[in-house]
Amino acid sequence: MSTLARTLRNLRKIGIKDYAHQLQNIGDTKAGTYIATDRYGNKYYENLEQELPLRTRWVDYKDQEYSPCQIEPGWHAWMSYLVDKPPTDDALLRTGQRAWEIPEHRPNLTASRGAFKTYSTYVFFP
Repeated sequence: MSTLARTLRNLRKIGIKDYAHQLQNIGDTKAGTYIATDRYGNKYYENLEQELPLRTRWVDYKDQEYSPCQIEPGWHAWMSYLVDKPPTDDALLRTGQRAWEIPEHRPNLTASRGAFKTYSTYVFFP
């Protein structure tokens, strides 16, 4: 929950359209520096001055129905404060796609209709 002064300051900085978008999608208002966009269209931001510790980085998902599994591994490391530099600035994370990686993102289907379900291979004959 943010204070009224912080909310009004962010409204002045980002404007009505982005203010409404943030309230609709993340439930809070944030103003910060645009870092980069990943290959899925997610936008990453950072604000080191006016945010609480460990709440200084955030993502604006491209899709309305978002899931944290839509973040690439390098960006996930940056969002989780495992690395200080974003993948666009870090030489190790900028290596691109490796030969063993799958070319397209596969979403996590847990708790959905597409989730893996085990089945019995035992046949019972009375």
